[in-house]
Amino acid sequence: MQIIELEHRTQLLINFLIDIWEKSVRATHLFLPKSEILNIKEKFLPDALKNISHLVIAKCNDMPAAFMGIEGQKLEMLFVSPKKRGKGIGKKLVEYGIKNFSINELAVNEQNPQAKGFYEHLGFKVYKRSEVDEQGNHYPILYMQLNN
Repeated sequence: MQIIELEHRTQLLINFLIDIWEKSVRATHLFLPKSEILNIKEKFLPDALKNISHLVIAKCNDMPAAFMGIEGQKLEMLFVSPKKRGKGIGKKLVEYGIKNFSINELAVNEQNPQAKGFYEHLGFKVYKRSEVDEQGNHYPILYMQLNN
């Protein structure tokens, strides 16, 4: 596995990452209706991937297998291809982010307990809860900080 921070983001790469995102979300965000997934995919995700300050990918066999986006010291997104889940790729990305970008905060959907457990395993603890997400939708969000 190779971890790379992307400075140059081609449309082909963005499309590939959108595909990873969609497959990952469909496998882990079972509470989201298909219409909401498509809405996020079409209206928000392309710009988010193009404009996030730090976009880091994990490549396996020269193909992206996972990615994360970082803004400041906050992990804004982490998505792993369903075929690569459970192999330590997400953990290695987060550890890379902690080491290289001083990640110490993130937000996770409360309705995604696997993600919450994953982040707790890496040392993050919930410090705040919101009834709605950043778009005002009724998907509770848990805000987590790294507990050193």
